Amino acid sequence: MAALATKESLQYGRSRFDFPAPGGQGFVILPDAKKDGPARPWLWYAPSFIQVPYPLPKPLHEWYLSRLLAAGFAVAGVDVGESWGNPAGRAVFTEFHRTAVSHFNLRPKACLLAQSRGGFMHYNWAVEHPDRVSRVGAIYPACDITRPSRLETLGAAYGLSPEQLLGRLSEHNPVSRIAPLAAARVPIYHVHGDRDEPVPLESNSGTLVRAYRELGGPAELLVIEGKGHEEVPEYFQCERLLEFFMAELRA
Repeated sequence: MAALATKESLQYGRSRFDFPAPGGQGFVILPDAKKDGPARPWLWYAPSFIQVPYPLPKPLHEWYLSRLLAAGFAVAGVDVGESWGNPAGRAVFTEFHRTAVSHFNLRPKACLLAQSRGGFMHYNWAVEHPDRVSRVGAIYPACDITRPSRLETLGAAYGLSPEQLLGRLSEHNPVSRIAPLAAARVPIYHVHGDRDEPVPLESNSGTLVRAYRELGGPAELLVIEGKGHEEVPEYFQCERLLEFFMAELRA
């Protein structure tokens, strides 16, 4: 296996390695200095952005990520720009998964953490690769591309007109594509507010979780009353979501 060119820094008090991924820029934060030993569980966060003005993940995510790192998880992500889960972004995700698993001794199945538009990214990739996903946790994830105010943006990202995009929901709309994940019985857990205007609860997490259960998949939805699309502790210091990921260590 050819050596991987990496740039090392610190994030959340741990070693972070940034590296080029075909079509994107990836990173892995390791829980300790060693890269050998048993394959590590890992959390894959989306959307990830490497460059300013707003690199993600950021200090907002420290409550979750520092605890998972302390428990032995690696944390990783790949910057695919504003791809909104389009096929090009999914292809980069596949190459990133291959690179991260092979070079950093990570388990073949990743734990996915999707936030907002990261829902489009993670779910559209996960349904095409259910054998590479262990569980999916999400914070107010966008799961439905049919929202009128979003169609122009998504159409541009997918290289389609809004009308063309609506005609291809089975290829691109997470709430229409979840059967493979449910068949693989991948657990999912969403935290979503009932006052969310950009990503309404019912048409996104509500619809997806209900459909997932009807298909026999294990799914939970924690509704945060009175909260919208906000950066507040109810979402970013949620003990129940943390425990959902920690359960990976007992799986």
